[in-house]
Amino acid sequence: MSDLPLPTPTGNPTMDGEHRIQLGLINALCDAVEAHVEAAQIELILERLVDYSQAHFLSEELLMRLDSHDDFDDHVEDHADMLDSLAALLATHRTGRTELIPNQARRLLTFLVRHIETRDVRYASAPRI
Repeated sequence: MSDLPLPTPTGNPTMDGEHRIQLGLINALCDAVEAHVEAAQIELILERLVDYSQAHFLSEELLMRLDSHDDFDDHVEDHADMLDSLAALLATHRTGRTELIPNQARRLLTFLVRHIETRDVRYASAPRI
């Protein structure tokens, strides 16, 4: 899955950098699964992806709250959906169905890119208080 689609930049260098890390972890996960690396290594990548995504979303949500962003609830709902998808990826791996991860990860990647190109771009371009 090395043909990682890069979303349109938000115009916020910090957000864009964090998005590149998140997308890179998804790509690393798919590459590891497709290369049949050890289960422990796949789990490590998954755990890093989950932890990083939680931290990124929390940071973004705190900033949106401080800015009284009008799309806050829908934006947070997207984050919750993505975290649920990540939990499902981890559960899939832990039940020994690792071969299903690339398809799940591609769906997550499509959702994440769409989220970045819509909600994150809207937030990054919104006037600040």
